Amino acid sequence: MLRAYRYRIFPTKSQITLLERTLEICRWVYNDTLALRKDAWEQEQRSISLFETNKTLTQWKKDQPDLKQVYAQTLQNVQVRVDLAFKAFFRRVKAGEKDPGFPRFKGKGRYDSFTYPQGQKGGFKFEGERLHLSKIGDVQIVLHRPVEGMIKTLTIRRSSTGKWYACFSADYEPISKPRKETTVGIDVGLESFATLSNGEKIKNPRFFCTDEKALAKAHRKLSKAEKGTPERKKARKIVAHIHERIANRRLDFAHQTSRQLVNRFGIIVFEDLNIMNMQKNHHLAKSIADVAWNMFITITESKAEEAGSRVVLVNPRYTSQKCSRCGMIVKKTLSERVHNCPHCGLMMDRDQNAAINIMRLGLQSQG
Repeated sequence: MLRAYRYRIFPTKSQITLLERTLEICRWVYNDTLALRKDAWEQEQRSISLFETNKTLTQWKKDQPDLKQVYAQTLQNVQVRVDLAFKAFFRRVKAGEKDPGFPRFKGKGRYDSFTYPQGQKGGFKFEGERLHLSKIGDVQIVLHRPVEGMIKTLTIRRSSTGKWYACFSADYEPISKPRKETTVGIDVGLESFATLSNGEKIKNPRFFCTDEKALAKAHRKLSKAEKGTPERKKARKIVAHIHERIANRRLDFAHQTSRQLVNRFGIIVFEDLNIMNMQKNHHLAKSIADVAWNMFITITESKAEEAGSRVVLVNPRYTSQKCSRCGMIVKKTLSERVHNCPHCGLMMDRDQNAAINIMRLGLQSQG
């Protein structure tokens, strides 16, 4: 199993200059590789493979001595990214999507990470409390927890606020705990973040709504600042800081909540929601984006196996309309918050009723 670890690094001013130069060189390679493949198709109707682009990179190094300032396998990884972007594009075309999204060129400041792809055998290694990066030097790193397993890749990432992070991907063997016998169905929502089939509710923290006024004020200052001035640069960083704070709080909430669930329940059942379609409702789009249900479910899935749990996704059709006692369909609008069945007389919170139906579907799918 692959596990990701992220640590804050604190490069010196000279190292920041080298890191930013590395990003610019990687951006140049990315754009020229993309242009090479695009031109080959438009002019010769020929598709260039990753192997061919790697051979071209060797020639570029002879013509552009600056490319030698970046670790060789890091530049090769840039071309792997272009190859993956094209594969994803063709996959979307094959699936018949209306706007498959052709790979785009990266503008200045729009390329924010580079990768050492061969583990500690090349490119980087730990030296005490520092991380040695090829072509960069020894960088201070805060190892707040050990990296478990064999390190496969290291990605150096620059955040929108100018912070630097080292992101490791490690292959490790999880020690599975005994599977728990408890089961829960979870109905995610907007009024409450989630309602459990046992009646418990998880409050919706509404992180974006909490900081929305501060964000609007920062955006007004940004729009008034003249382009190219230090004031605009400072205003843009304030906006980025607020967005980063919201994202960090949302991620921490998802981790904490998912950990509590996998520690308590053996089978956790969610609805398999189509979030993209749900966000087409412009009245609810902002609130749906704020709760980040997909991220929460994905994090719960990643924690489940090691905690002795299992996550099950079920079809959401009629889960909120069906009576959890008699199974009859009871139509209700979104504004109706109580399930009142005229057939069997059951009266309960509509979200809990849906959660019970979700749990039942999950157990049926597991036999």
